[in-house]
Amino acid sequence: MKKMTDEEADYWDEYFTQNTIMPDLSKPGYFSRKYGMSVKLDPETSGTLAAQAEAVHQTPAEIIAHLVREKFAGTVKPAMAVK
Repeated sequence: MKKMTDEEADYWDEYFTQNTIMPDLSKPGYFSRKYGMSVKLDPETSGTLAAQAEAVHQTPAEIIAHLVREKFAGTVKPAMAVK
């Protein structure tokens, strides 16, 4: 593999310094806006959820949605519909 010259290294250093996309944590991201909130799960729960999803041929989101609807059926009115 050909080595970079100092000029090439300087060019790419400047390029990536000026063009690196840094996340703005004060703004919600595309997926958060489009699909709703994200939820972090502990490793044991996420492993169990992944195994169950594979076993029943559903996505983890489908399983969670079913469990939430089952648990809160008739007790809570949704604040807003997600499109």
